Amino acid sequence: MSIGSVQKWVMSVLVTTTILHLSAGVVVAAYFSDKVVSQVGLLVISALFGLIAFEAALLIHRHRPVSLWLLPGLLPALVGAYLIFG
Repeated sequence: MSIGSVQKWVMSVLVTTTILHLSAGVVVAAYFSDKVVSQVGLLVISALFGLIAFEAALLIHRHRPVSLWLLPGLLPALVGAYLIFG
């Protein structure tokens, strides 16, 4: 692999994991919230952060912005919804 390719992979992994940690933190905040409206709002924000994480990785690799690779970004919000409402 070339240095440029390795740099792309390292950058995309760092960006994705950092933003997914933020998404998981918002899920934790939703879990400890008392109001249902706040929980739903925080889960929506978490889903948006997850989508942004995978979108950033796609853009770093210069792939199409709309892809099925965006769907794993919804995983933290879906797990949070299951834990809160399931």
